[in-house]
Amino acid sequence: MKKGAKINSGIYLVIDPSMEESQLIESLEKAISAKPCALQIWDNFQSPEKVAPLICKMKAICRGSGIPILINNHPEWTELFELDGVHFDELPPDHYKSFPKLRQQGKLIGVTINNDFDLIQDAIQAKVDYLSFCSMFPSSTANSCDLVEFETVQKTRKLTSIPIFLAGGISTQSIAQLKPLEFDGIAVVSGVMKAADPGKAISQYQKLLTELKK
Repeated sequence: MKKGAKINSGIYLVIDPSMEESQLIESLEKAISAKPCALQIWDNFQSPEKVAPLICKMKAICRGSGIPILINNHPEWTELFELDGVHFDELPPDHYKSFPKLRQQGKLIGVTINNDFDLIQDAIQAKVDYLSFCSMFPSSTANSCDLVEFETVQKTRKLTSIPIFLAGGISTQSIAQLKPLEFDGIAVVSGVMKAADPGKAISQYQKLLTELKK
């Protein structure tokens, strides 16, 4: 098996490629300087012809940073664009066939989960590299997710030691509400990419996360 990237605790940055390109590139450059633990490219491209050039530009910005880059829902793109992994919005039905190949290539595998504990157990048994709970709070970018019950996160933590990320509506104001939970990091989209200074926003989230875990 090929040795690949690792997912560490911290701020997991999700970027929306439908943003105006010059703003996207400028925001990403500032965000990467603050060293998020991972970068996920949401599969929300404006058109198919924008996929390859945008991914290549984002890879160039991250080059040398050591930050793993994951694509959303397109495992075939991990090999095509030499990305570090794939994040699925739900556990794919063919994971018994597709996951072994991704692992053989050294790719990271993550999946979004909610309150269905049977699906959570299925994801753990499928040996994903991390879990992402969505949505913790109401969010414009996670409006298709039901709100996660805190008890579900606590129950999952007792079941597995793999990294757990929390996502959906987590702001610098609401993050304090996550204090009762044991988790490894938070996933943010608009809280960073729409900030005046994305790098400063990540640093602020990182500081609050560290304080939360004391």
